Amino acid sequence: MFYFVRILFTIILFTPFFSFSQTETSVVNPPQEVKKANAWFDKMHIRGYTQVRYNRLLETNENLGCEQCDKSWGKGGGFFIRRMRLVFYGQLNDRISYYFQPDLASSAASDKLHFAQIRDAYFDIGIDRKNEFRFRIGQSKVPFGFENMQSSQNRLPLDRNDALNSAIANERDLGVFFYWAPQSKRKIFSSLVKDGFKGSGDYGVFAFGAYNGQTANNPELNDEPHLVSRFSYPFAVKNQIVELGVQAYTGKFVIPKSNLSTGVKYLKDLNYKDQRVAASFVLYPKPFGILAEYNVGEGPEYNKLTDSIETQTLHGGYATLSYMTHYKNQILIPFVRYTNYSGGKKFEKDARSYDVEDLEIGVEWQANKYLEFVAQYTISKRRYEDYSLKNNEQKGNLLRLQAQINF
Repeated sequence: MFYFVRILFTIILFTPFFSFSQTETSVVNPPQEVKKANAWFDKMHIRGYTQVRYNRLLETNENLGCEQCDKSWGKGGGFFIRRMRLVFYGQLNDRISYYFQPDLASSAASDKLHFAQIRDAYFDIGIDRKNEFRFRIGQSKVPFGFENMQSSQNRLPLDRNDALNSAIANERDLGVFFYWAPQSKRKIFSSLVKDGFKGSGDYGVFAFGAYNGQTANNPELNDEPHLVSRFSYPFAVKNQIVELGVQAYTGKFVIPKSNLSTGVKYLKDLNYKDQRVAASFVLYPKPFGILAEYNVGEGPEYNKLTDSIETQTLHGGYATLSYMTHYKNQILIPFVRYTNYSGGKKFEKDARSYDVEDLEIGVEWQANKYLEFVAQYTISKRRYEDYSLKNNEQKGNLLRLQAQINF
């Protein structure tokens, strides 16, 4: 009896261990589980970049400025955060993608810095299985010009040229755009950016769209959308790639009353013809590069002889030459750009009248994929006039420096 009780006690005492051992054995070959599909936020990507500048070295004229490009030019300027961008992007499914880019260092004026503002907020809808045909809805870049489409993260000169960038402040507006490109060309557009050849990105071989026409983050004022179309075609020539483009837009721009000086004359409804056509030529830097664009058109411009804002002709362009060299894991790209523009800037005070002639000589040093430096010497001659700023021509030179962090 004693031995029976002892055996029974032993079985009861060690039963949990036996059970545990059996449980572990069953885990070795668990039943197949159904995998759950990832949620859209599991596929979200985040990237961005920051640019810090100083423009006052070797400055010869503190009254020379550039309101459109860099508000730290000239008197009162100092160390300046030009951009602080974050990009959130991803795919919702095979045909719908999204892209959201705020700038956390927008400058409303030279004395009002570091405001957060939306730059891009759009989604793409693919029509076919390969997404060769797609619609872009929201606030995004208006497909006009190559350098306008090129990210500031990739551009060589520190600011966009006056000639084409005067068409659309911040290059963006709210609207709907249709893009088409065969898959082979979409791969080329993507690789030209990914491989560091200063591409503009994938804005299609053909583009057509309608947008408000008052530039980004501004309300529509006349219920008449602008229309734009662009054709840009890249192709190989031996070991290099050439891209040819032509683009045009038309509409009516309404000058906001907040941009009018007291005493200036203007059309009663403030609606002015606003249309341009431009041609682009790109030879990607492999190793020698050329980027040239020219546009002509009509738009609002201040006339000091009549103290009024009138529809006038405009014209201008630029050419950038560059040479890409590699040393170990570093990249050095010297460049030179010449810009000439004569016409108005509709989004500035009284549609300010301009004559611009700039020569910029610089070099970009990519220390690694995260860190870049640009040194640029600018020789500038600018006439810019409005109702309260007449007979204003400024000449000067300055050395401009920029450090950029990519993440």
